[in-house]
Amino acid sequence: MNWKKTLILCSAIIVVTSGIIALIFFTEPSAQRAGATKQTPMLVEVVPVEEGTFRPVIVAMGSVTAEQEIDLSPRVSGEIVSLSDSFTPGGFVEEGQLLLEIDPADYEAALLERQSALHQAQADLQMELGRQDVAKQDYELMSDNLTEANKSLILREPQLNSARARVEAAEAALQRARLDLQRTRIEAPFEAQILTRRANLGSLVSPGTELAHLVGIHSYWVEVMVPLAKLAWIEFPGQGQESGSMVRIRNRSAWPEEAYRTGQVHRLVGSLESRTRLARVLVSIPDPLARTGENAGQPPLIVGSYVEARIEGKPIGDVIRLERQHLRKNDTVWVMEDGVLHIRELDIVFMDHQYAYVREGLSGEDQVVVTNLSTVTDGAPLRLEGGRDG
Repeated sequence: MNWKKTLILCSAIIVVTSGIIALIFFTEPSAQRAGATKQTPMLVEVVPVEEGTFRPVIVAMGSVTAEQEIDLSPRVSGEIVSLSDSFTPGGFVEEGQLLLEIDPADYEAALLERQSALHQAQADLQMELGRQDVAKQDYELMSDNLTEANKSLILREPQLNSARARVEAAEAALQRARLDLQRTRIEAPFEAQILTRRANLGSLVSPGTELAHLVGIHSYWVEVMVPLAKLAWIEFPGQGQESGSMVRIRNRSAWPEEAYRTGQVHRLVGSLESRTRLARVLVSIPDPLARTGENAGQPPLIVGSYVEARIEGKPIGDVIRLERQHLRKNDTVWVMEDGVLHIRELDIVFMDHQYAYVREGLSGEDQVVVTNLSTVTDGAPLRLEGGRDG
């Protein structure tokens, strides 16, 4: 019987132990998921947006060229016998100013010869006119039955016409001689700066010889390269506008940060730049060398330099202006509204180098989130510095 009691006792212990273990297992507290997934509002910085009418600024690069430029050449041959003090690289000359003179001796002698030839031709004409009177008297003594040809010969009409022709030829030769003599004095065709000089005292020159390279100083052009898509936002003269868009020119590598020159869009060149396939826009800059009072102290433009052009575009009305750096992927923006994050898709009218101009997707009261967040979901809670919820 002892073994039966032992068996019953062991079974009872096992049952009690199992019950205690089951009780502990089923009454053990469990972790709450809600507490583990509760989101903490993210600290962000926001900026307001600007609503209204704005002019975009199109930034492009271009090179400075001269509006007026020539390679100066003589029209007669000879030796250079005098030079102006201004006829030097970098020198400024007025319109009509004498630059250099070719030895005029040969042309003065030729002029005297042509004057003498004219006098001789005129004398021959006067003598022939005297013979005309004698011929008319002879003709009156002859029969009226002469033919027109014989009449012309008797009246010496061919000789008279020949004498008159010699006078006209002598006058033309004299005029050419005067022009050649005038052309020994080479003058500036317009107010200009001399960039290069290729002739000196004693140089023998002939028609076609390059003497110097001159550029006009009243205005320069800046040939700016602009993407085709941006041409529609630039105002050109003659397209319902008296003048083109205003332009600011800067040379970042050579000028002080605040220095700039102003000009206006002049023309659209009718061909694309061959390598970049960009449109070529000419900007006119008056007084490029800053020689007048209103531009005194401004930096001068130098032909061939590479500059930045900031073209003022056509006005865009009823839009939101937003800095481009605040745009997100796929033309979206993060907006804080009622303490939560909203991802907005934007209808962007135009973008310049700094701003995006938004037609739809933002209103004037919106606050744009400018803080970069690692994880972004629509509706995520946000907070501002100081505990404000926007």
